[in-house]
Amino acid sequence: MKSVELLAPAKNLETAIGAINSGADAIYIGATDFGARKNAPNSLEDIEKLVKFAHIFNVSIHVVINTILNNKELDNAIDLVKNLYNIGVDAIIVQDMGLLKAAIDGKLPPIEIHASTQCNTRTLEKAKFFDSLGLARVILARELSIDKIAESCKNTRCDIETFIHGALCVSYSGQCYLSFANGGRSANRGECAQPCRKKYSLVDESGKVLLKDKYLLSLKDFNTSENIEKLINCGVKSFKIEGRLKDISYVRNVTAYYNNLINKYANRTSSGKVFLDFEPNLNKTFNRGYTSYFLNGREQCFNFTSPKSRGEKIGKILRMYNNSFEIDADLHPQDGICFMNNGEMTGFLVNKVEGRRVYPNKMDGLKNGLILYRNFDSKFEKQLETSKTVRKIGVSIIIENSKIIAIDEDSNSVNINLPDGEIAQNIEKLKQNYTSQFNKMGDSNFYLMNIKILDYNLKFIPVSKINELRRILLNMLSEERLRNYKQKPQKPIGYAEFSEREIDYKGNVFNSEAEKFYDNCNCKVIEPALEAQQSIKPNIELMRTKHCLKFATGLCGKACKKLYLVDSKGKKYPLKFDCKNCEMVVLSP
Repeated sequence: MKSVELLAPAKNLETAIGAINSGADAIYIGATDFGARKNAPNSLEDIEKLVKFAHIFNVSIHVVINTILNNKELDNAIDLVKNLYNIGVDAIIVQDMGLLKAAIDGKLPPIEIHASTQCNTRTLEKAKFFDSLGLARVILARELSIDKIAESCKNTRCDIETFIHGALCVSYSGQCYLSFANGGRSANRGECAQPCRKKYSLVDESGKVLLKDKYLLSLKDFNTSENIEKLINCGVKSFKIEGRLKDISYVRNVTAYYNNLINKYANRTSSGKVFLDFEPNLNKTFNRGYTSYFLNGREQCFNFTSPKSRGEKIGKILRMYNNSFEIDADLHPQDGICFMNNGEMTGFLVNKVEGRRVYPNKMDGLKNGLILYRNFDSKFEKQLETSKTVRKIGVSIIIENSKIIAIDEDSNSVNINLPDGEIAQNIEKLKQNYTSQFNKMGDSNFYLMNIKILDYNLKFIPVSKINELRRILLNMLSEERLRNYKQKPQKPIGYAEFSEREIDYKGNVFNSEAEKFYDNCNCKVIEPALEAQQSIKPNIELMRTKHCLKFATGLCGKACKKLYLVDSKGKKYPLKFDCKNCEMVVLSP
């Protein structure tokens, strides 16, 4: 079987450790600056702690530096990369081409470089460009079909990484300027205000309202669980869960689910076994409804009713009372329940449950036959919050020639001498003591696979001494694993021919070194990043998306008047439809 990587998000050290214990082979996390989630920073001290914990399990740590940088920030980012390499970080995820030029110029250490999804890699030509540069990995756009993903896997030498779960940006990543145009908060600078989760109306040029006050740019959440085997078979190396702002319960649940799923079809790049104490369930965690997006062609990927979590469907109300109702579902006090009422999502908390009879904290909008969803399962959340799920590495113990030898599942080995003493009078009893105490590996990083006692002249030692020897031996083995862990070096990278002869603001060039990079790739930068410009011109592309409102409203393939998005303040955004490529474009007013 192929060896693949499950890559989990982490907003902080605690979440990262939770993800590793739940089965992640790699973690991506933000440092102090320059991450596309500005609200999820981490100190170098915490990242170093994470690296030491992760590397014991052969889990790699990737740090995101995936914003565009001005000239001063670029210098600071180079210093940050050096510090990250020195504390053992395995890879950086980048968007800014100025960092690639720094690597070519020898200003970066030999740390693996991954081209972020913010680099807008949605064609084979773009993937081959980064491959030709010599980058270790390319993270593809989420909009690609399985066939297109397979095409990139087949025609490149670098690792290919794809997203498999989580929130979806409606725009091609790295190509959304709506937040910046609206209020100066740039998605390419880690400050997206998520205007795509706001209400809009769809109107035509005559003023006719086709859809009023709906979440017209809000997508469902990504879920590829039914396509994992196909993605493994087509050559994807790394499977990425979205969610660097998500809490530890979400990350534990989703990571554990995909860990179990991927284990059915592939080997893994990290070590150890996960000992779960809960049953993972994707329907019980935050979701706006699920979609496989464009993996298998166009489908209904949008959710116009609400950008909030819908959760799992639990059924219809069977009977109403003055202060309660009946439903055939297993509910608990403090569950969060939601439903649609007059086109809006609303909900209540469960106060009390008696059999099938439920007492909510309010009865507003409830009626017979109403479909209810549970977006907060209090019992399940409690399980996740208090979970003792842990990951441990298998170890074999051999006692012979007056030594205790520990050999782990990756063939790392350490040994310790047994203390001198008198030969035990009851050898069998002493063997039982060794077996019993080595089964108690407690808070260590290991679990016992087997123990062989081949020494027939065992010296007597008390149980307390066996426990002490066990602790020393396992600490030695952890240290040995860290010594034997090696960062994969980034091979030297160089310039390659870019597929386009010139790029405008959508190239996101924000510093002079990025401009020189493109020049050395025979591509002229005719316009700097939008964030570097004084004003935004009318009718420029603020967003390009595979989500199409003509398709959503049944107008696909039909002639119609010009269409506009109108926000809650009356600002009107012209829409353009690139039907040849099956894409919609939102233009500036």
